[in-house]
Amino acid sequence: SVFPALAQHLGLPVATGRECIRSLEKHLTAQGPMVLLVLDELDQLENKGQDVLYTLFEWPQLPRSRLVLVGLANALDLADRSLARLSAHPAGSPQLLHFAPYTKEQLTHILQERLGQVAGEPVLDAAALQFCARKVSAVSGDARKALDVCRRAVEVVELEVRGQTLLKPLPGGES
Repeated sequence: SVFPALAQHLGLPVATGRECIRSLEKHLTAQGPMVLLVLDELDQLENKGQDVLYTLFEWPQLPRSRLVLVGLANALDLADRSLARLSAHPAGSPQLLHFAPYTKEQLTHILQERLGQVAGEPVLDAAALQFCARKVSAVSGDARKALDVCRRAVEVVELEVRGQTLLKPLPGGES
């Protein structure tokens, strides 16, 4: 589905399969401005033959190509593990840029900023945020995981509060 989406974004006629890929290749090697394609979660495009990833990574190497591909992936070994054939190309493997995981301090700041956007009293106290940041930074440093832990903690509290409210006896001893 990445090829039809790219074709649509570039204003090309809607096509499928090989026809879509040929149309995109023709467009990306024709005269015109450079095309910057940024794909997040690139590792989600892995498939059995890796044909989607190989096609995307080979396009910038085409003669007169005006495509610049920036791929973001959680798997640091994506190019080595899934795209070994690229190293045989004269231009070599893609350039890799590693971003270090977030530190405890950075995660704490991110959590405070996000939760500070909620009106009213603080959703989680500072000690809970620091504990969450410390644990997540020790395992992965992934801000999404830290935010997910906070979201689940808030959901648990909401369920407890709802449960307490539902189980309170009514005035006058009625059940």
